[in-house]
Amino acid sequence: MARRAIAGLRTIVTGASSGIGRALVVELVRQGAKVVGLARRSQRLRELSDELAAPERFHWHAGDVTRQEDRASVLEIARREFGGLDTLINNAGAGALGRFDQADESRLRRMMEVNLFAPAEFIRESLPLLHEGNRPIVVNVGSVLGHRAVPEKSEYCASKFALHGLSDALRAELSKGGIDVLLVSPSTTDSEFFDVADGAATQPQGRFGAMPAEVVARRTVAAMAAGRHEIILSASGKLLVWLDRLCPPLANWTVARWF
Repeated sequence: MARRAIAGLRTIVTGASSGIGRALVVELVRQGAKVVGLARRSQRLRELSDELAAPERFHWHAGDVTRQEDRASVLEIARREFGGLDTLINNAGAGALGRFDQADESRLRRMMEVNLFAPAEFIRESLPLLHEGNRPIVVNVGSVLGHRAVPEKSEYCASKFALHGLSDALRAELSKGGIDVLLVSPSTTDSEFFDVADGAATQPQGRFGAMPAEVVARRTVAAMAAGRHEIILSASGKLLVWLDRLCPPLANWTVARWF
């Protein structure tokens, strides 16, 4: 993994209108990067642009990351405005809460469409520009639940496990062309995740100990600069992952009892 300067880094961030994505845009622009933000809410993106007051370093497109046409539009903005692309940050995601046996196929398909298929295809579509980029890197924002699954988030966990696997495979495959892959695995983050997740109305979730999105963003950008290939952001997340690796039966008992 290559070290890289953040200043001047030509970057696409998905899910840029709120939460981790918005915080990533703010942190990247603060450090001198050039960013194209993609999200569905145009008003939020317009407000972010006004806040940043850096029209030469932040452009945005209102669209859906699952639509090929919107991904193509963002790539064209990066090419036209910045002359290319150095970084793709797949941050946009969807959540789901509730028992597996009380859901239907549509919930699983939605999780896979947003959390796996869209980032996978965006990577594929970005490769021509990334191959021409300066120390190029793909950043996939996963979850600690992509390392260890827990009850009542089964579809979400499955999608993040899949993104984890894709990241590991592409890290080896794309390294031959000089493209790095960083997997970021946050735990609970102070964002709109629980407000908009499928099933949130009937499955209220606490946010005790939630990490601020700004902290996630700072650590992610630092990991990009340092050339890291994977980061697990919270102490509790690291503990859960290591418990699962060292003693799976105890991990199984713990999540069944406490989650």
